[in-house]
Amino acid sequence: MTTSPSAASGPYSLRDVRSLYPAVTETHLRYLDKWGLLRQSPAALHEREFSFADLLAVKRVAAELQSGTALKKILRVLVAERQGQLELDFHAAHAASDRPRAKVVAIGAHQPKAVPAQLPLPGTAPLTTPLPDPQAALAAKYFGEGSRLDDGDERNTPLAAAAYRKALIVDPDLVPALVNLANIHYAHDELIEAHALYERAIALDPDCFEAHFNLGNILHDLGRYESALGCYRDAVAINPAYADAHFYLAVTLEKMGHSGEAKPHWKAYQELAPTGEWAELAKEFLE
Repeated sequence: MTTSPSAASGPYSLRDVRSLYPAVTETHLRYLDKWGLLRQSPAALHEREFSFADLLAVKRVAAELQSGTALKKILRVLVAERQGQLELDFHAAHAASDRPRAKVVAIGAHQPKAVPAQLPLPGTAPLTTPLPDPQAALAAKYFGEGSRLDDGDERNTPLAAAAYRKALIVDPDLVPALVNLANIHYAHDELIEAHALYERAIALDPDCFEAHFNLGNILHDLGRYESALGCYRDAVAINPAYADAHFYLAVTLEKMGHSGEAKPHWKAYQELAPTGEWAELAKEFLE
């Protein structure tokens, strides 16, 4: 239960904030949250509690919007002012909770390894089809179980992680299992474990765009923007149709003051996800 908005320390509900500053819509609040301008919270927008510091930020945004300042300018100014203040800038302890993570849904190119064909016995026809590797098939089975359980329901998460670990015991080089297990660590703010698994996946398969994108998110959370840019650029180069990679690449470029470089990626996001969550923000930055 929240306290009255008159209490200086908060917390405040979404209704409190919207009542005090109606010019700031829920969409605006999501943008502020995504840009790290509100104190990060694992709760959804309708369930979260806003701090007094959040309220001050919203108050300023409301005043700027009412004076006719473009949202993109407001975001740039606020981010520039808060550079170097880790507690107010994509704090690693909480930002991972709602950051999209690219999941590998199928083994795809990482097909089970095949055992080389044995030499034919004298007088018999040569073997033309490699024999399947039973270990690879078992690893694929465990991966499939993990992927089925990895459905976003926290009750299934431990079972999904256990299945991915079983797959990796059988085949330590199974990149899809590495990526999806890393995603589970990332979702639980276990960034060191996730970072190591994404890096191993990239070392094994440099074309795994999911690992590049997700590693970029971790680096972005930690404020290591130059390194994050490299990861996002790699993800976009490998899979230019992945809208979220363009979005986070654009956001990172904007935060670093490279607006000109960001524009093509705002445009790409707008074209790839015309009804996406951040389509209006992309439009704002393209105007």
